[in-house]
Amino acid sequence: MTVLRQLLLSLGLLLWGTLGHGHNLGTSYSQWTLDAPSSDVGGANVQARVLQLQLSRLQLDPRYTPDYLTVVGERLAADLQLWAGDQRCVPSQVQARSDADGWVSAHWRVTCPTPAPRLIRTRLFEVVAPSHLHFVRVDSPDHPNQHASQQRVLSFAAPTLALDQAETTPDTLQHFVGIGIEHILGGWDHLAFLLMLILLAGSLREVALVATGFTIAHSLTLAAASLGWIVVDQIRVEALIGFSIALVAAENLWLRSARDVWIPRLLLLALLAVSILGHDRMPLLLMAALAVFSFCYFGLLAQSTRPQRGRLVLTFVFGLIHGFGFAGLMGELQLPPAQLTLGLLGFNLGVELGQILMIALIWPILVGLRRLPKASAWATQGASAAVAGLGMFWFTTRLLA
Repeated sequence: MTVLRQLLLSLGLLLWGTLGHGHNLGTSYSQWTLDAPSSDVGGANVQARVLQLQLSRLQLDPRYTPDYLTVVGERLAADLQLWAGDQRCVPSQVQARSDADGWVSAHWRVTCPTPAPRLIRTRLFEVVAPSHLHFVRVDSPDHPNQHASQQRVLSFAAPTLALDQAETTPDTLQHFVGIGIEHILGGWDHLAFLLMLILLAGSLREVALVATGFTIAHSLTLAAASLGWIVVDQIRVEALIGFSIALVAAENLWLRSARDVWIPRLLLLALLAVSILGHDRMPLLLMAALAVFSFCYFGLLAQSTRPQRGRLVLTFVFGLIHGFGFAGLMGELQLPPAQLTLGLLGFNLGVELGQILMIALIWPILVGLRRLPKASAWATQGASAAVAGLGMFWFTTRLLA
């Protein structure tokens, strides 16, 4: 593939990624505080959170939807349901607000017509995004002398959570491992970053070094943020995750093109274009810092005879950022102190198992492709170009969210 064709492919896929609507599957959260068992019929108070960017999938945009918050609150109350037997509990007192971090929060009351066994059902995004994950926390007053709660992940395949069990199901290490696996396997941005890291690895040893550096880094920041030692701007973190993906993908293209100078220039031009187009909403200091970082990083790589070492450092730095992204989920689960250590351990183990599974699936394919040099070159460059476009799309849309 000539340099010109490669640049055209990169630019075309970058624009496609920027204009497309295919971002990561998304997550939302709800907390249900159940009425005491002595209540005649039983009900709950509900709080829910979802990103404004994800609500655009439902054709809900604050710029074009009249009474946006009212409509969003009613939609959340309609799609996050509590059932008593075969009768649905009735939502009321629905209120919603826009948060400064790009999320919409809503709260409402549900009243059940019968004391029959209850279950929670989600229908949120089931038509437009069936891969969406909804994290549920249920607080129950069944045990007044201790905290009784459940945390579950609901999805299109498993949309319900049965309540009113004889005993509250305890949260186990296996449960949090499952949450971690679901989160990493459903988080296309984290998977795209990991794919770019291993795409040009020459051996399993290099893959192991890269994966280990990424693991250590995100484990540190996941624990620090979840324990409240560090407070970060989650929107900025999610945007930086997108940029990390674009930068590593650009590095893959750069190495495959015999270090063509136009690859890093194209990345810098993309940053400049985003800054100009969103000048009234983009943090210019952040954009300038990313441009300087990218310029210096590629400059150092150009002088290095072993770029793998630079990639290890980059992996660790961006791994710290991805750890803050993982911590956003742990924060939303609002685990009590007694469960936080178990939750962190299980969630982190789940993330690592998901990463190992991905490497086990992809590495044999890469080894097989290398027996066909032309096919390998097209696959590597095409995947890197597409991921670079998606990374810039995630970066831009998350900053503008």
